[in-house]
Amino acid sequence: MNSSVLWYASQATGIVSLVLYTIVMLLGITVAGQGTVPGLPRFSVVALHRSISLLSIAFLAVHIGTALLDSYVDISFISSFVPFASSYEPLWIGLGAVAVDLMIALVVTSLLRGRISPRVWRVVHWLAYAFWPVAIAHTIGLGAGKGGLISGWGLWLTIACVVAVGAALVWRVAAQQERSRRTPAQVLEKTRSEVRV
Repeated sequence: MNSSVLWYASQATGIVSLVLYTIVMLLGITVAGQGTVPGLPRFSVVALHRSISLLSIAFLAVHIGTALLDSYVDISFISSFVPFASSYEPLWIGLGAVAVDLMIALVVTSLLRGRISPRVWRVVHWLAYAFWPVAIAHTIGLGAGKGGLISGWGLWLTIACVVAVGAALVWRVAAQQERSRRTPAQVLEKTRSEVRV
């Protein structure tokens, strides 16, 4: 396969992965904040979170596969999983490997969720808050170079992803603070009003 086709495929699937993982983060923050998406019950938000997570893993696999097959750069299979082992752009490829390793931990513990303690699953799932910014750094570091997609529209798309997740985190913290200030009577009244709706 032509090296430029592989390069564009790797860049494109990387950008799609970034957008999908941003959506996964937004849905995860919403669910963890006990929120819902307008028009969707909470259980469907959880199912959507899971389905988009699986789709993003498929795009990530294609992203890695096309980068490995591309003869323009020398990225080994090992450097896809072992951080900072690459001879090509060791920092940025290394951050990508860290992100992949964190994603593997998230996937494995999610698949084993019924067999591990909820506390272990929750602690490991908090790695998503490390995975996503590491993936953003990988995207910016490799995409900002000559011919990279992180210029023009790609840069604005990355900024939009960062702003969206940042806003969701601010919303979650504010919602959590609001819940912590409620009296037991207010919590009961809110629960009753939600049941009536």
